[in-house]
Amino acid sequence: MKTAIISGASSGLGAEYLSSVINLFPDIKEIWLIARRKERLEELSANYPKISFKIFPLDLTDTASFSVLENSLKESKPDVRILINNAGCGKLGYFSDTPAQEHAKITDLNVRAATLLPATVIPYMSEGSFIVNVCSISSFVPNARLAVYSSSKAYLFSLSKVLRQELKSRKINSLAVCPGPMFTEFLSVAEIHPDNSKTFATLPYCKAPEVARRSLIYASRGKAVYTNKPFYKFYRILAKLLPHSLVMKLSKA
Repeated sequence: MKTAIISGASSGLGAEYLSSVINLFPDIKEIWLIARRKERLEELSANYPKISFKIFPLDLTDTASFSVLENSLKESKPDVRILINNAGCGKLGYFSDTPAQEHAKITDLNVRAATLLPATVIPYMSEGSFIVNVCSISSFVPNARLAVYSSSKAYLFSLSKVLRQELKSRKINSLAVCPGPMFTEFLSVAEIHPDNSKTFATLPYCKAPEVARRSLIYASRGKAVYTNKPFYKFYRILAKLLPHSLVMKLSKA
């Protein structure tokens, strides 16, 4: 059975990916949803009675979660056509003012879990399948007050490009989606508000449904990177051309 797997699926961009997968890829007959909130996953899946779902209420910062996922993959042997590596978190604040456990939480989810997910699922993918790795414009240049978050997304951006290169012989694509800020739960969890970040108060915001839909189209066409809005495409070019020490003065969160 053709299957899609979505992590961080309970809200925000993850929930939009669920809707977009169903609308864009009618051949997908089963979707595996991964997130901590079981009730929310069940609510989302109930909106699509014609689709078969598997619900995984897992905390991906817990290594044991991947044993649960791996055992399910071995048992079901799904034909995974789409993997959306979306789970992530961040926290606004200076590195030295942030508790060490917050840094650990971000790296556990954004780096370790984001690595283990494709490593666990790729054996069940085949020609024509693709991976969407949810990065960020923060992956282009390190951001003050988002030190660990931007560094973790730079790691995932790099990993996504390497996976694309390594999986070409199997005709499996890996795309890095690098959106700007969106009005999702990420902002409140990261404690980002207009009154504590002039940058976030003035940046143009991306629309999560558009990011989900267009990045899936790009991934299915074999593209490597998707960044929406001309403003952020230009920022990506600046990050390539100018010294990071200069651009970092502009990118402080």
